[in-house]
Amino acid sequence: MRTLRYKITIRPETDGTYTVIVPSLPGCLTFGDTIEEALEMAKEAIEAYIESLAARGIDIPVEEDQIEATITVEANA
Repeated sequence: MRTLRYKITIRPETDGTYTVIVPSLPGCLTFGDTIEEALEMAKEAIEAYIESLAARGIDIPVEEDQIEATITVEANA
């Protein structure tokens, strides 16, 4: 068994819940009522996603060293 790490995005929703997206695993997303619950659900979603890929003989995506940045722009919207 190996340890895999995935970056996630946590997005607060207008209803007070939190959506978690795993960019390296297309379609892998979940949510929770709190950040803690969303993180717990994300771990379960990632594990299920990886198990599904392995069961179908599909290579498991591994995040390479990536550079991340945040860009700030001004918009007249």
